[in-house]
Amino acid sequence: MPYPVLYSFRRCPYAMRARLALRVSGIKVALREVVLADKPQALLDCSAKATVPVLVVDDGRVIDESLDIMHWALRQNDPQHWLSPDAAAQAETQRLVDENDQVFKVHLDHYKYADRYPDKPGEFYRAEGERFLMELESKLSDSPYLLGGQPTLADMAILPFIRQFAHVDFDWFQQSRYVHLQAWLSGLLQAPLFTGVMGKYSRWREDDEIVLF
Repeated sequence: MPYPVLYSFRRCPYAMRARLALRVSGIKVALREVVLADKPQALLDCSAKATVPVLVVDDGRVIDESLDIMHWALRQNDPQHWLSPDAAAQAETQRLVDENDQVFKVHLDHYKYADRYPDKPGEFYRAEGERFLMELESKLSDSPYLLGGQPTLADMAILPFIRQFAHVDFDWFQQSRYVHLQAWLSGLLQAPLFTGVMGKYSRWREDDEIVLF
């Protein structure tokens, strides 16, 4: 392939953050939009995990973790300085992303699919997730973005998951006390970078022409 190949699914938050980093870096990839209920054999062949996103780079190496894709892209080109050279900022980014991925995501899934977890009402799972919202709200009360005056990898890696949480009950979120988080989310979702990575693509099939992203 003349371009790296990205297996993606439009609504997957992990794929969203990978697409955000690829887009901001200016790296062109051949996009292969997949249907998760019927994954193409090519995806299964290149990644035992068989989850999106998966990036196959020019030398044939497979990168199948979304954060690794973000770092790979930004190390090629980081025009908006999402990767901080400051060690303290790097550590805080890692801490926030770990909390998002390992703790908040569990509460998000329980809240979004509360009917699958009938032991507790949806409001219980929402309250569990709110612990992370409160932490982010506190940070954003001091600065427009999580680590200061401009977006970084921390913002963009976490953004798709906060978006998903907010849209479980958007009326509740809009009326909640998280006014700084609401402004942060609204601003990033309306930015051309985010709208640009949320275009709809047809399901990829083996004989399709290359779709550049």
